[in-house]
Amino acid sequence: MKKLSTLVALGLIALSNVAFAADATCESKATDKKLAGAAKNSFMKKCEREAKASSAGSACEMQAADKKLKGAAKNSFVKKCTKDASAPAAAASAAK
Repeated sequence: MKKLSTLVALGLIALSNVAFAADATCESKATDKKLAGAAKNSFMKKCEREAKASSAGSACEMQAADKKLKGAAKNSFVKKCTKDASAPAAAASAAK
């Protein structure tokens, strides 16, 4: 149980670090596309959401490998893990 808590905590830390990297990457992509105003805001939200989702998926894939999950069990675990990891981010953005 303690190991699982540590893995979850590390995953959350990784997600917060990815958010900062995603901001810079998404900002540069928006600049390259010469976006401004509402188009830029829309693009930034989508870009950051996709970056967080892919990061959460990677962390969940690592957890599944640690648990030695295969096939349908792995797919189910990764899907639930990714959904659970993105739920706090969705709640935070809804609160804004």
